[in-house]
Amino acid sequence: MLTPRSADSAAVPASAVVPPAERRPFAAAFRGLIALCAATGIVIECVHGSVLVVLSFFTIWSNILVAVVFGWGAARAWNRRPPLPARWTGGAVLCISVVGLVFHLVLDNPTSQFNQAAEIARLTGAKAVANQLLHTATPIGAALDFLLLTLPGALRWRHAAQWLAAPGLYLAFALIRGELISPDAPTRYTYPFLDVTVHGYTGVLTNTLALGAAFYVLGLAIVGLDRVRPAARPSENRISPQRARGLK
Repeated sequence: MLTPRSADSAAVPASAVVPPAERRPFAAAFRGLIALCAATGIVIECVHGSVLVVLSFFTIWSNILVAVVFGWGAARAWNRRPPLPARWTGGAVLCISVVGLVFHLVLDNPTSQFNQAAEIARLTGAKAVANQLLHTATPIGAALDFLLLTLPGALRWRHAAQWLAAPGLYLAFALIRGELISPDAPTRYTYPFLDVTVHGYTGVLTNTLALGAAFYVLGLAIVGLDRVRPAARPSENRISPQRARGLK
């Protein structure tokens, strides 16, 4: 026999039982700024170069991911929605961190075997601004958001292996693209360590295995850091968690 529901119980809104998530204006503004930096850098590069060539770089892939994930995260923080799944935000942080580290430690390093420091130093105007936005501002911003504005403990060790799908997919794309376009094209291979004409497939495989291992280790480090870093102190709610659990 069904027990009839009273009119009073049916009229009680869910928000009276479970307090709504708080609006996080600072997190929304900061994530929106990160997304804007990434999007601005991409637009500048597309305006001042071939769109198809620009979209062939892992830097651009990663910044597109940052623009989408952090822009969406900003909207959810402002609209009192739960955060995005940690696998997506953590993956975006990892990809853009690799972009920043490879750029500064490998490409813009005169002591590196693959350095392009002289070419990078010749960038001026909007191209120089885009370079800083894509390779420096967005990686630093994403790292700060992860460390200071993201609740810890949501990442799992398996995520580090799952994130390897991104560089694996890009490697396949870059090598297939290199085979399809003209051998005389100056941008046939987007990065010097992927240049098959210089290193051969064996050399490229060696380079990518080393980068893939670094990618995985960095992913493990991000997960490990997520599991040990302290959580930000939550703000007080008008209904305490203990009391909220007692409501039926």
